[in-house]
Amino acid sequence: MARPEGPSIELLYRDAALVGVNKPSGTVVHRGWAKDEVVVMTVTRDLIGQWVYPLHRLDRGTSGVVLFGLSSAIAARANRCFETGQVRKRYLALVRGITPAAGTIDHPVPNKAKGPRVAAVTHYRRLDTFERFSLVEARPETGRLHQIRRHLKHISHPLVGDVNYGKGEINRMFRSRFGLHRLALHAVSIALPHPETGNLVTIVAPLTDDFAGPLAQMGLLPAAQAAVAAPTEKSTHC
Repeated sequence: MARPEGPSIELLYRDAALVGVNKPSGTVVHRGWAKDEVVVMTVTRDLIGQWVYPLHRLDRGTSGVVLFGLSSAIAARANRCFETGQVRKRYLALVRGITPAAGTIDHPVPNKAKGPRVAAVTHYRRLDTFERFSLVEARPETGRLHQIRRHLKHISHPLVGDVNYGKGEINRMFRSRFGLHRLALHAVSIALPHPETGNLVTIVAPLTDDFAGPLAQMGLLPAAQAAVAAPTEKSTHC
């Protein structure tokens, strides 16, 4: 039996050590809890004709930049950057309610399913509003399970399209009114010291059409695109 055809993956960055792609919403990075036959890791491997090693993950519903190492040694070096807090990530999220202009959420969350709560910090700022909803940029300091989704829910501003932490009636309204059939969360950029040279590498993922289209209907696309184009703060050497 032929293997199912994989999703179209946009190649964002490639050098001798790293490759970055724009993950579509609805896909998983690698096999784990999910039993998907086709995953972003194998599609990326086939795209570049070389084995890849995942450095982090995004939730199934989240789109945006995913980074892979091109050897186990590179992956080990890059993982130290993640472990020591030298990786900077930015996300765009559409949430319920009008958030404060900016803030920091310091609230422990589990790092794995049914695991103990551990320290987690997310910074955010409001970019624009539509009716009673806010477009925010989120910058997590830590990388816990569902961190941004849990943190925004914690401050009573759950993500639109979130079936775990959001509201079904809101999600249905956005599906029918704007054709938003996904989690309203996009990983805009990732920045880290290159595992071989130490130079800062920043990889930016353009908004995918299934998120950009609904944002355009709400008049939020200019603010979202400006955030995508904004510089990412520098990281230090690992």
